[in-house]
Amino acid sequence: MKPATPIRNVEHYLASGCGRCDFFNTPRCKVNSWRKELIALRSMLLTTQLTEEIKWGVSCYTLKGKNVVMLSALKDYCVLSFFKGSLLKDERGLLHKPGENSRAVRVMRFTCVQDINHLQPVIKAYISEAIELEKSGAKVAFKKQVPSLPEELKQRMQENPKLKAAFEKLTPGRQRGYIIYFSQAKQSVTRLSRIDKCLPRILQGKGLHD
Repeated sequence: MKPATPIRNVEHYLASGCGRCDFFNTPRCKVNSWRKELIALRSMLLTTQLTEEIKWGVSCYTLKGKNVVMLSALKDYCVLSFFKGSLLKDERGLLHKPGENSRAVRVMRFTCVQDINHLQPVIKAYISEAIELEKSGAKVAFKKQVPSLPEELKQRMQENPKLKAAFEKLTPGRQRGYIIYFSQAKQSVTRLSRIDKCLPRILQGKGLHD
């Protein structure tokens, strides 16, 4: 894995990107495609009681240290990610799972400033609901199962008992994160490559994004 470039603040993120790939501070960075949209969404978030921070290289908004909303750029759109989005009412049907294995997080996608401006009252209402939800102490009920290990990971564990022992010591959430990341690769050779690149982190007892 490419070492992440430290991001100082949200202004740094908006100017240069998240620092997690080779396109950091280049014209190919995804932030360049959605900067206006990100700035428009950020302006709404800054009017709330949430605290603006940088986490995972992107802008994250917290309430008393608890993650509530994250703002980031993807290839085809930028998103507001609600950490407990599965508990929101979503009467307008604007929320989506970021991936088929997502359990709590839901995202709201945007592709133009005009849509953001038009939906501003609605977006603010979703953010306000997310804040009140966090204040209430509501929690997403997670099933504590871990997905099945991909065959390539089983193979590496047989070859390396230390890997097996270290992986089994990880928390269920960290195990799940790795399994999903490995399994998302369509080709076996890519799955093996991902496992090998993550090996040092697993042996250190770290999760995929620690």
